[in-house]
Amino acid sequence: QVQLVESGGGSVQAGGSLRLSCTVSGYIASRYCMGWFRQVPGKGREGVATIHTASGTTYYADSVKGRFTISQDNARNTVTLQMNNLKPEDTAMYYCAARGGVWCPLSPQYNYWGQGTQVTVSS
Repeated sequence: QVQLVESGGGSVQAGGSLRLSCTVSGYIASRYCMGWFRQVPGKGREGVATIHTASGTTYYADSVKGRFTISQDNARNTVTLQMNNLKPEDTAMYYCAARGGVWCPLSPQYNYWGQGTQVTVSS
C-alpha cells in the first residue's frame, strides 16, 4: 500500500522561505514521478513542481520558477519542495502526489496523494 506523508507547512511572511517534505512508503512502480500540487478553496488543484525520480528531470509551473526547487533523497524515500521568496498568492494547501511511468505532468493526473499541508503567506 502506497502512503505519502507531507510535513513542513506553516505560516511565514512574504519574502520568507519554507521547506516541504514528502515521505513515501510502499511500491509505486519501477519508474515513477513525484509532484507537488496546491489548492485554494473554490479552485482546482494546481501543479507546482514535478520530478521524474529515475532521471531527476524536473518541471515547474511558471508562477514558481526561480523561487521553488523540487528535489529527492532516494535513500530516505523523500521528495522536498524548497520554497523561497514566498508571496501571499502562494497561500494554499500543498499536496504531494505520485504516479507510475515516465510522464510527469503538472496536471493532477496522479494515482497517489498525501493528506496535504497548509502554507500561509502573509503580506
